Amino acid sequence: MSSRSIKHVALVALLLISVLALGSTSAQDDLIPVRLQLQWVAQSQFAGYFAALDQGFYEDEGLDVTILEGAVEIVPQQVVASGGAEFGIAWVPKVLESREAGADLVNIAQVFQRSGTLEVAFVDSGIESVEDFAGRRIGTWGFGNEHELFAAMRAANIDPDNPDDVTVVQQPFDMSLLINGEVDAAEAMTYNEYAQVLEQVNPETGELYQPEDLNVIDFNEVGTAMLQDHVFVDAGWLAEAGNEDVAVKFLRASFRGWIFCRDNFDACVDIVLNNGTTLGESHQRWQLNEINKLIWPSPDGIGILNPALWDQTVAVALEGEVISEAPDDGAFRTDLAEAAVESLRADMPDVDLTGEGFEPISVELRPGGE
Repeated sequence: MSSRSIKHVALVALLLISVLALGSTSAQDDLIPVRLQLQWVAQSQFAGYFAALDQGFYEDEGLDVTILEGAVEIVPQQVVASGGAEFGIAWVPKVLESREAGADLVNIAQVFQRSGTLEVAFVDSGIESVEDFAGRRIGTWGFGNEHELFAAMRAANIDPDNPDDVTVVQQPFDMSLLINGEVDAAEAMTYNEYAQVLEQVNPETGELYQPEDLNVIDFNEVGTAMLQDHVFVDAGWLAEAGNEDVAVKFLRASFRGWIFCRDNFDACVDIVLNNGTTLGESHQRWQLNEINKLIWPSPDGIGILNPALWDQTVAVALEGEVISEAPDDGAFRTDLAEAAVESLRADMPDVDLTGEGFEPISVELRPGGE
């Protein structure tokens, strides 16, 4: 081949590479940028969203998603209401409170189908029910996390505001007060603080604490559970042309992320760990297992709100004066999640969208959650 031919081939190859590069850049530029504001740092509580990003599910929907981590000083409702993110994750009562204060926020997908809040005591405390809280030192984080606990106490004729009935103790976001004996029971999430106790060494045995060392009050069983993690948006943003379609695409990809985490447990944990979590591997495995329990089964399809649990959440919020009146019909929509589920069912008929056959795994915790 002549030098001229070689130069020609090289030029064609260079042009082809340039065209492909331009096409790739153009495709990337065509993606719609949106932001998701989490309510805390990277951990398995948000695994489905990190998985959707890692596996390219958002890109499949034409979305360029940026996940914004939370912090103590970050309120997702404020971020979304001010336009700092298109989508947010928070507990339902917190969003209802913000909505009543003037933020026009809308629940578009109820990802967690049940509450993960517990009150935990050591067996030797004798606390086995809410009625046993009377006269004891009961821990809570506050900051809007106390509503299920307080409603349960009031239902048991214990006034949380009356120190003659019970001593309510503001606890840090850990279980140190329970372990040190400074409270008789402490607030915990199934997927986080409860595990923190089980990651500590019992000085009486020299081994890690075991579930049988603890009594657990589950507010789902008590009847004062409130709906928690859900996807919400600003109603004004949603009303803009094309944004309902963007919302459905975001939900489709996010639901695929949660399904991935249910069906590819180890890979999902690795994704969370790769996103810079400060928690150890065994803790993240525990957390994802417990989060899966909060999502699955989803009888009507992942992300679709149960009206009875919504009504219970509103009733507890009203009883606890979180809000002064019931929210109007604009507080939630199910049509967008339903559209996402139905389109996934059509596109992927073999994928389980309800988790009817879901079974949690057994997770072995290591000291400190490592």
